[in-house]
Amino acid sequence: MARLPLIDPAATGGDIRTSFDRMPVVLNIFRMMAHAEANFIPAMRFANSILHRQKLSHINRELLILQVAQWEHGEYEWRQHVPIALGVGVTQRQIDCIEQGKYGDAAFNDAEKALLAFGREVIENVRVAEPVFAAMRKHFSEQEIVESILAIGFYMTMARLTEATEVDLDPAAGMTVYESSKKRSG
Repeated sequence: MARLPLIDPAATGGDIRTSFDRMPVVLNIFRMMAHAEANFIPAMRFANSILHRQKLSHINRELLILQVAQWEHGEYEWRQHVPIALGVGVTQRQIDCIEQGKYGDAAFNDAEKALLAFGREVIENVRVAEPVFAAMRKHFSEQEIVESILAIGFYMTMARLTEATEVDLDPAAGMTVYESSKKRSG
């Protein structure tokens, strides 16, 4: 049971209500996030930009999101993003390796290994060791590097939101939400 009551979408108004009304599935994470009225719409726009507008590939983004979920024990994010990851081309073996913390496994190509090493440094240490950063630069543009950091930070925030407030797990509906938001970001 969540530590705070979930916001009832019918009790909201304005842009927040419009946002809820456009959702194909109203997930508990959104109902919890809506407590932060001033941040809700900007956070939803930021999430949408990460999911649909970054140069970073969908596969690489989902690898990072799953890494954050695994590292931060973000059960909610894990449940919602595994189907998205599979839907954009991440393999089950790669998901299993991330779940086990095997970021250097042969399931990943050199660029993905560099990405996951970079992700781990950003998550765990904040600062990134020069050899890890150099490996990231070998495979990714400056834009993709910064996008990776922003995606990691946003999903670390989401893991903290769901874990600190003990948001009740929803059935996996992440792919439905992802596809719906893709149409709107068009």
